[in-house]
Amino acid sequence: MAVIVIQFISLDGIVTDPDGSGGTPAGGWAFRHGPAAVAGDKFRLGSALDEGVLLLGRKTWQLFSRIWPGRTDPFSARMNTAAKLVASRTLADTSAWANSSIADGDLIDAVRREPRDVIVAGSLSVVHALMACDLVDEYRLLTFPTILGSGERLFPAGGRPSYLELVSAGQAGPAVLAQYRRAV
Repeated sequence: MAVIVIQFISLDGIVTDPDGSGGTPAGGWAFRHGPAAVAGDKFRLGSALDEGVLLLGRKTWQLFSRIWPGRTDPFSARMNTAAKLVASRTLADTSAWANSSIADGDLIDAVRREPRDVIVAGSLSVVHALMACDLVDEYRLLTFPTILGSGERLFPAGGRPSYLELVSAGQAGPAVLAQYRRAV
């Protein structure tokens, strides 16, 4: 089992509101490059999406559950059939998006018990909790040529050091997809 974090990220490390749904002043920055820049399997998840489980925070799940079920392209079909865990203490009903369920008990314990690869999309508070417990094995970052200057960072000041190895890097439309794994 591996924990894989996927994020749209600005050149200066900001992950806040890439789609504009949060209503922040610079929101929608990833989508300013056109729909093709963010469409499909940009993170090259492959079988990890089909055989693993998506882990989403409540806000991300609620946003995704309004967007993905109505889409029918091949990647959307994979997202809709993927197993999904929601990290939430307040959400009671996950019927809006197929194959969704609430993570049982403590988030960290649920991730440690999970036998499948865990893919965390967005969900910054979930990512930060996993980072604090040194549970992230891999980062797949789609870095856009945008400098925001302010917002929430993927790697906050004062976080614990992590040593990573670059697995791959390449152009993905206007962005760069870089894949990093825990150094051995």
